[in-house]
This record gives sequence, C-alpha cells and structure tokens, in this order.
Amino acid sequence: MERHLGDSGLDSKLEKSLHPFQRDQGSVECTIPKDDGTLASFVGFRVQHDNARGPMKGGIRYHPEVEPDEVNALAQLMTWKTAVANIPYGGAKGGIGCDPSKLSISELERLTRVFTQKIHDLIGIHTDVPAPDMGTGPQTMAWILDEYSKFHGYSPAVVTGKPIDLGGSLGRDAATGRGVMFATEALLNEHGKSISGQRFVIQGFGNVGSWAAKLISEQGGKIVAVSDITGAIKNKDGIDIEILLNYTKEHRGVKGFDGAHPIDANSILVEDCDILIPAALGGVINRENANEIKAKFIIEAANHPTDPDADEILSKKGVVILPDIYANSGGVTVSYFEWVQNIQGFMWEEEKVNDELKTYMNRGFKNMKEMCKTHSCDLRMGAFTLGVNRVARATVLRGWGA
Repeated sequence: MERHLGDSGLDSKLEKSLHPFQRDQGSVECTIPKDDGTLASFVGFRVQHDNARGPMKGGIRYHPEVEPDEVNALAQLMTWKTAVANIPYGGAKGGIGCDPSKLSISELERLTRVFTQKIHDLIGIHTDVPAPDMGTGPQTMAWILDEYSKFHGYSPAVVTGKPIDLGGSLGRDAATGRGVMFATEALLNEHGKSISGQRFVIQGFGNVGSWAAKLISEQGGKIVAVSDITGAIKNKDGIDIEILLNYTKEHRGVKGFDGAHPIDANSILVEDCDILIPAALGGVINRENANEIKAKFIIEAANHPTDPDADEILSKKGVVILPDIYANSGGVTVSYFEWVQNIQGFMWEEEKVNDELKTYMNRGFKNMKEMCKTHSCDLRMGAFTLGVNRVARATVLRGWGA
C-alpha cells in the first residue's frame, strides 16, 4: 500500500497548523480478471483530509475521470461540510478511475472487493467511513462491508448508504433532497416567505433533484421547469411531479413528457422563477449566464454549481445564494444517523430520522446566519467561516496547533 503526504495543501496558517495526518493520499492499483478472462487494471484513490473533529467521511465514486486533484478538493470540502452540519466527522473522498457502465455486475463486485482489500487498513468505524457517490450505490457499500468484515469481523458501521437489510437507515435515499427542502424552507422563512406558491426551476432530476421536487411540490411549491441529461421541460402552471416521477422511471428521463413542453436544456438556468435549484453538475452558473438569471434565490443542491465570477455578479444583482456546504448536507447528516444506529445496534423509525434531519438543518442555518451577522458577510462566507472555525478550534484543543 503506497501512502504519501499530498503536496497540494492550502497556503493558509490553518492548513499548516493541522497535524501531519492531514491530506494523506493513498493510491492503489486494482487488477481484476474480466468476464472474458483478460486482466484489467484500474487505479483507486482514498484521500483523507482531516480528522480533528472525528472519523473522516466521504464518498467513493466510480468514474472515468477520477483523478487526485479533484478527489483532494472533494475531501477538503467534506471537512468543512461536516463541520457546518456540526456532525463529528472530518473529510475524506475516494474513487476508482473506471467506467461502471462498461463493467458487468460481477466485474464491479471483483473491482470493489480488490479495492477494499487494498484500503481496509485505511478505513474503519472510528477512522474513515466511506459512502456512495457518483457511479456507486448501496450494493457497492454492501460489497465493501462484506470484504472489510473478512479482515475485521462484522462491521456494519464501516460504510453508510447501505441496503436497509444490512443496516442501512430508513430515509437515507431521500435525505439530500429532503435536506434541500428544509434548507429552502429555513431561507424563505428568514425572508418572510414560505415554499407554498413560490415558482421553482430544478436543474438535474436524479436522486437529489427528483426528491427535492417531490417534497417541495408537497409543500405547495410550483415546479415550473426541470431538466436532466435527456432534455428539459417547462410548464408555467406547474409540472405534476408525481406523474413526472412515474414517467421518468419508465422512460429513464424527462424527455417526451406530455405534461410540459420541451425547452432548450441550456436555457433551464435562466428560466423565469423565484427559486433556482441547480442539482446536477458543478460550474454550471458562470460569468456567461449569471447576468441572465431571473431567480431571486439560488439553492445549491449540487456541489460547487456557482463559480466565483458568477458569485460576484449575482451578489451585485441582490440574488441570495444558499451555499452547497450547507444546502446539500442532508445526505451526510443522515449518513451520520446511520452510523450512530449501527454503533448502537438500534435502528430508528423513518419519522425520527426525518425529524432529526430537520433539527440539524434548522440549527445549521441559524448558526450560519449568526456567523454572517458577526462578520457582516454573505451566506457562503458565513458557512465557510463557521466550518473552518470549528475545525480550527478542535485542532487547537487536541494540541495540534502551531
């Protein structure tokens, strides 16, 4: 197992003061026999950014373009996200450079098991707890759990996002989307509004976007446009989300849905609405389209959907942006609940999971707003200041400070 310290740390004093474990990067070669008998090699990564506040936490993604710099950045983002949510974790991230669509189920299982064999001494219930990410899911977590347990005994708390039958939490599937709804509710309440009657545009109709759309529409919000990789649709009177969800299950996308008319997918972000929810890729709101955005509020359900140039333009326009490290933290928060349930050996009812998530999201918003008032800054700066301060305090209290 190759282990070496990463060399791409922040230049801040905080980064230098963190203990030597910070930004430990492991890369491993995973060679598996394919179904046709040939051998194939893949490179896997596990980057561990910080553990001042507790075990490290972060997803494992299977994607052709998994590379160290991106994994490093995502691991660091998890450190701040878990701190903002005030759950006792640090940040990590991992992945394998592969195209899961070109591998059979048995090849994916072999690859996952070999990867787990190579990193089983890096991860652990109180060390580093992986979760699903792009290209992985509950089945991947089940394989990791089984392979890890061969070395360490049955350990359901070593991964989260597991199937319910292996200790997964009720409510986990909807958690990020539900967190987005609670975050939206908290922001609108602050501005004397409610979800009911507001017009929403949602870019991305995968797990997060579809759950957010369903839950927001149940609260009386009007979803006027949505898009996914197949195309974009609009209905100014509001799209019936229940019917759309059934349609997308059958047709694997929103394209062709007859309860709305098709629009150019590139125009989705600039459609007329009150609240825009980018729930797909990063960097989609940029200097090219920021001036055209009509929404008064942007809820960042995706990771880093707004680039710094757009941030500045939108701020001058008076658009309020709810930052990703708070807005999409519902998933990692319910992952924490899953971990807690596994350690206790006592599983919660779904109602308790959802109630606790609401408590955490509301408290997180309150803490972020207090930081904004203290430092006279916007929500993004308030969220990062809150997260960095919590990590810095833990670092100093543990005696790791400079």
